[in-house]
Amino acid sequence: MKTFNIPDFYRSRIITPIKEFRRKNDKLKRDYAPTLLDFGPVQFLIARHFGFCYGVENAIDIAYKAISENPDKRIFLLSEMIHNPDVNRDLVDRGVRFIMDTKGNQLIGWEELTNEDIVIVPAFGTTIENQKKLTELGINSFVYDTTCPFVEKVWNRASQIGEKDYTIIVHGKPNHEETRATFSHSKENAPTVVVENMAQAQQLAKFMIGSEPSAHFFQDFQGQYSLGFDPDKDLKRIGVVNQTTMLASDTQGIADFLKNTMIRHYSLRPEQVEEHFANTRDTLCYATNDNQDATYALLTHEADLVVVAGGYNSSNTSHLVELCEQKMPTYFIESVNKILDKQLVRHYDLHLKEEMVTQHYLPDKSPVRIMLTCGASCPDAVVEAILIRLVSFFEGARPVEEVMQAF
Repeated sequence: MKTFNIPDFYRSRIITPIKEFRRKNDKLKRDYAPTLLDFGPVQFLIARHFGFCYGVENAIDIAYKAISENPDKRIFLLSEMIHNPDVNRDLVDRGVRFIMDTKGNQLIGWEELTNEDIVIVPAFGTTIENQKKLTELGINSFVYDTTCPFVEKVWNRASQIGEKDYTIIVHGKPNHEETRATFSHSKENAPTVVVENMAQAQQLAKFMIGSEPSAHFFQDFQGQYSLGFDPDKDLKRIGVVNQTTMLASDTQGIADFLKNTMIRHYSLRPEQVEEHFANTRDTLCYATNDNQDATYALLTHEADLVVVAGGYNSSNTSHLVELCEQKMPTYFIESVNKILDKQLVRHYDLHLKEEMVTQHYLPDKSPVRIMLTCGASCPDAVVEAILIRLVSFFEGARPVEEVMQAF
């Protein structure tokens, strides 16, 4: 696999060696058991897979290369390169400016750009409309294109099944950059509609079988369908692709549900299924799958709480939080600064969409066992800082050097 030039300040003297140790001893990635770090009065169970994935490392490599190769030029990112505040903040500190926010709202007008400017495409990819706009300005958007290869894989899959006269169903968050990009590329080849969750898939099924007036479709899926979409015609043959960071179980559940709807509605025999439902393999990226599987394995163990690190607008991280909070107290934090002291932690509530402060998050017992993981865009250095901060609260904790001797 290709190696990338990642700045040292994103690496960790604790987390990075553990990852390398586990990789060398489990090259086929069959062991999803967490790593135990025993500091005495506090123990950590660290997920087998987490942190920077191939796509993120690729994006960071390209972005810092763009900065080093163009010291005298203005450098822009179409939007946040990845959903991690530390990485994006460092790029801004180096002079990079964002053209749009994560929702696609314009921060810098197109008219402010010139053909001398450098524009970096984020890891989520971008829309065909944005690519055309850059071309009109004389800017080549492919010179520093950090689009994740696994996102491009979804685009290719959508194109392939679209060419076979299937309508594309995109399972994703409608306002997420990646979903907007996938929708834009998909609709070039086929009618396309985005479904966010099973509830929307169930509503879509009503239009597929004709139990709901087709006129209601345009209200129910407002802003989520391609121009000229005809629910009476375009829902007879479908294929499902997804935003790569969604929960694998959710995507599979939606695909199975829509497939079974087709089978029942058209009384299909097994050999006839592909007449109405495309045989699309799972389009989640390997890192999303690995991180989710590692989290499931992590949660089979006993612990007092879970700390999940990552950007609050990170889709793949939020899904890890959803899994963890079903099992035990979970604290979603973007950096070590959110751990205020031994008694207080400031963390993000996915349901309220805001930060909150919790008291007495660390139990008064010994040893305290903490599960630790993070999203695919979170640097190892952030996880290390969180671990060191938590260890500092426990008197008599073993030194890091002693605990790390096994690695």
